[in-house]
Amino acid sequence: MTGTSLVISESHVTDVGGLAVHRSLPRPGRRMVGAWCFLDRFGPIDVTPERTMTVGPHPHIGLHTVTWLLQGEVLHSDSLGNQQPIRPGQLNLMTAGPGIAHAEDARERSRALDGVQLWVAQPESTRHGPPSFAHHADLPHIDLPHGQATILVGEFAGSRSPAATDSPLVGVDIAGIGALDVPLDPTFEYAVAVLHGSVRIENVHASPNELVYLGTDRQGLALFLEEGSQMLLLGGRPFPEEIVMWWNFVARDRTELARAYQDWTDRTDRFRSVTTSLHRIAAPRPFWLE
Repeated sequence: MTGTSLVISESHVTDVGGLAVHRSLPRPGRRMVGAWCFLDRFGPIDVTPERTMTVGPHPHIGLHTVTWLLQGEVLHSDSLGNQQPIRPGQLNLMTAGPGIAHAEDARERSRALDGVQLWVAQPESTRHGPPSFAHHADLPHIDLPHGQATILVGEFAGSRSPAATDSPLVGVDIAGIGALDVPLDPTFEYAVAVLHGSVRIENVHASPNELVYLGTDRQGLALFLEEGSQMLLLGGRPFPEEIVMWWNFVARDRTELARAYQDWTDRTDRFRSVTTSLHRIAAPRPFWLE
């Protein structure tokens, strides 16, 4: 698909740790944008004791988690021993490799909560390497006519995020009001995820929790943001490897997925334990093993 085409799609609502989230990726007809393979928007909500983020220990393989908060605070805990609060304007980047587990807890930390978690598929060259975690409290900001951009990952408009990447990709938070001309890399495919307000791209108007796929071969993008608008620009070189996704795992075939499921279920040393008071999440049995 070339840059002359726009495809707009709505998210679907699912439950994560008792919290309703809007999932824009993956979806039928659009599994990835570059190496980006998952996008969940949680919030905005007013937090109560009964309604907050409480995602107990759960495993990942073959991906990076990218967590970006717009409002509130969440405590990240993982099986490497990291315990790191994340707040608005900060980025948590966790690399799963062959296996990591983590938990996310917003209890007693926020009166309101709003944010995004994304996954990036790891290429063959890194997915067997060691798991890791990084917290980035300071990210580069760029002033745009009628707006401001924060670079989460990758390079944008001559500036680069300190967050490590292992494939050509970019993620940028853009907020503002009025007309914006955004530079793009024509070798990348791109999508826009609207977080707040309304964004017009060519003849398409997109609202919160809608994803607009832009295709490739674009040198730039003309946007118009209504007052109070905020969006994510996601892009990357089309991912050259075939992946399979199931539950919290990104792999290359069902044999790998089934092994990860069994290792988590059997509590092997592969994923280790997470220090948290939240309950461990049991993996559903893969449907092809029934």
